[in-house]
Amino acid sequence: MIESLYNLPFHILVPPNIKIRRPAWFRKPSPMVMFSIVLLSYFLVTGGKQLNSPRPPIIVNYIFSPYRYKYDVIVEPPSVGATVDEHGHSRPVAFMPYRVNGQYIMEGLASSFLFTMGGLGFIIMDQTHIPGKTNLNRFLLTAMGFIFILVSFFTTWLFMRMKLPSYLQP
Repeated sequence: MIESLYNLPFHILVPPNIKIRRPAWFRKPSPMVMFSIVLLSYFLVTGGKQLNSPRPPIIVNYIFSPYRYKYDVIVEPPSVGATVDEHGHSRPVAFMPYRVNGQYIMEGLASSFLFTMGGLGFIIMDQTHIPGKTNLNRFLLTAMGFIFILVSFFTTWLFMRMKLPSYLQP
């Protein structure tokens, strides 16, 4: 039934018979090149404004935010902020304090970098299951993946503590 609905436009419209050839210089990209492109685009997309919904947990709201470019174009936030200390001097601030739904551009890039680093840690740990790895390589991959995950988790937690000093306090 559904297949006949999909084929209906091709009974009415006939696609042209075109022979398109691939240029000789064009090669199929390797899986690692495609992975790098997807990972880079993911890093660039997730580094912006947080979701405005109060429903997700704060840490999920802080890390995962697919509205970066739209938010940056409309609101035009500064890359870093500034605050005045007790002596009247202006000093730069990397984190927008006490606002979970607002951030500076550099803060968003740093948080998306850490989230991407944690994901890379899981991918590296998955590479330990490929047959043919020596025990030393397996150990090094496991250690490196575990370190990536731990650094990502604790640094993101530290970022949240900088934004909200009473975060996860009793």
